[in-house]
Amino acid sequence: MKFIYCPICGKELIDRDSWDEGSVPYCPVDDIMYFDTPKPCVVVAVMKDKEILLLKQNYTFKNSKVLVSGYVTNGESVEETVHREVKEETGITVGEIKYLGSDYLASKEIIMLTFMAKYVEGEINKSSEVDWVDWGNIDDAICEMSEDEIGKRVVRKLLKEIGYKGKKAYRCDI
Repeated sequence: MKFIYCPICGKELIDRDSWDEGSVPYCPVDDIMYFDTPKPCVVVAVMKDKEILLLKQNYTFKNSKVLVSGYVTNGESVEETVHREVKEETGITVGEIKYLGSDYLASKEIIMLTFMAKYVEGEINKSSEVDWVDWGNIDDAICEMSEDEIGKRVVRKLLKEIGYKGKKAYRCDI
């Protein structure tokens, strides 16, 4: 997000050299530089034995399933976001959260922090922002996520993390 006006005083920002970052919007009134920062978001691959939690959200992709995801809220750690988003979107509780890496979605200026988590308890109870949610076989996840490139990368990281030895899960990569 590139700031044009100071969010504190409302004055128009000017460009100021910040050495290694180059020209950055600056407020001379409040003496603050506003660096271009992406919005943080979590993407979570939830596992229950050999099953993975998949969702359908038509506002995201028309013909593809996705993983649980959501924006990090101010004052919240990314791990807290993982717990909250899974609970809000699906009604279940997760644990054993593990960070898998990050991806950047330039079109929306989003840094996507990717995680895996294990199912702990609860029955699926989808939220209104979710069109469909259910457990799917890990072997079919990549094929069912045809449009979601970041989601497929997360599933590949998950397969590596759990020591998946089969080839069936990768058949749609060919």
